[in-house]
Amino acid sequence: MGSVRPGTTAGNHQGLDLKVLTRRRFLRALASAGAVLPLAAALAACGGEDEPASTTSPTSAATASPGTTQEAAATPTTAGTTATAEATGTSGVFPVTVEHKFGTTEIPEEPERVVTIGFSEQDPVLALGVKPVAVREWFGNHPYAVWPWALDELGDAEPQVLVMPYGELDFETIAALRPDVIIATHSGITAEEYATLSQIAPTVAQSGDYPDFGMPWQEQTRLIGRALGRESVAEERIAEVEAAIAEAASAHPAFAGATIAWASPSDDGQFWAVGPNTPPMRFLTSLGFEVPEDLAEVIGDLDSAQISHEQVHLLDTDVLIMQVDSPEQRSVIEQDPLYQQLRVSREGRTIFFESSDDPIYGALSFSTVLSLPYLVEELVPRLAAAVDGDPSTEATS
Repeated sequence: MGSVRPGTTAGNHQGLDLKVLTRRRFLRALASAGAVLPLAAALAACGGEDEPASTTSPTSAATASPGTTQEAAATPTTAGTTATAEATGTSGVFPVTVEHKFGTTEIPEEPERVVTIGFSEQDPVLALGVKPVAVREWFGNHPYAVWPWALDELGDAEPQVLVMPYGELDFETIAALRPDVIIATHSGITAEEYATLSQIAPTVAQSGDYPDFGMPWQEQTRLIGRALGRESVAEERIAEVEAAIAEAASAHPAFAGATIAWASPSDDGQFWAVGPNTPPMRFLTSLGFEVPEDLAEVIGDLDSAQISHEQVHLLDTDVLIMQVDSPEQRSVIEQDPLYQQLRVSREGRTIFFESSDDPIYGALSFSTVLSLPYLVEELVPRLAAAVDGDPSTEATS
C-alpha cells in the first residue's frame, strides 16, 4: 500500500524519512537491526503452558528481516469471540485448513483468543463478529488501534494494543497472550518469523498470490473468514461492500475512465506515487478510475515509485490525491510553478490530506471491508467534486 501509508503513519524512526507512500517501503523503513527472539524465551512467557502448534507444510522460504522486541501497551484485555458456535454457524466447521504464503495451517477448533499482528486485520476480524484479544498499532494512535469506522463492531471490547514496528515482532508478548490463532495477513512476516509464531499458535499468513501488503481486501476477508470458521459471514460482508462500491460507481458515471493518482512529497523535492496493485488504488479503480499508463509504467510491479520534480507532469490526472504533513507543506506545493502549470492544479482537481490523522486518509490507507463503506460515504463526494474540473467545487476539504 502506500506510506504509513502505505497509505500511512507519520513521524521518523531513528532518523529515517517515513513519508514514503507505500506500505512496504514505510514498514521496512521502520525496521531496525536485531536478532529474532528465541522461541524458548517466547514460550517461557506463557508460564510453562504447552500451547498447541499449528500444522504447517512449508512451501517457500524467505530471507528473514531483522526483528527486535518492542514494548507493547499493557491494555486490559476483555475481548474474545462473543457468540456461540451455534449462533454464528461455526458448529461442525472445525477443524479447518487454510493455505497461505508459507504452506498450510490447521486450526483444530473455533478460536476464542484471536490475536492480529498485521497492521489492518482488526477490521476484517471485527467485521466477522469476533473481538480480538490483541491488535497491532499501525498509525493514528486511536484507542485500541480501532478507527471510527470500526467502533460499532468493537463495542465495549478492550483489546491489548501491540506497539511493534515492522520487523520488530515481540514473540514473548505474543506468546503471553495465549492465542488460539494468530492472524498475520497484512503483516509482511518472513518465513523465519512465521516458523516462530507457528510454535506459539496456529498462524495465518498472507497469501502467496500477491506481494506482501498487496492482498485484495476481498481475499483477506475470505482467508480470515475461513480461519475463524465464518466463511458465510465473510461472503455476506464482501457482497455488501462490493454492492455499495458498485452503486457509487453507477451514481458517478464521470468516474469511468477518468485518470487518478495518489502521491506524497519527499523532502528532496520529489514525489512518491502509489502503484495500481495496492489495496487503496484497487478501490479507486473499482469506482471506474484508471491509473495513467505512463505513470503505471514508471511504478511497474512496485507498490510505489519515486518520480522527480521534473516528472511531476505524470501526476497531471483527472483527480490527484496528495498527502502532505501540514498546511505549510501543502502551500509549498500549491505555489510550485511546475505544479501550477498542471491542469489538475488549474482546475482544482487535487484532494489534499494535510495529516495522517484524517480519518478519510486512514480509511483509504486501510482499504478494508470496514473502511471502504466509510470511503464510499466520505471520499466519493470529494472525488466527484474533483473530477468535474470546476475550481469552484470544493474538493480539498
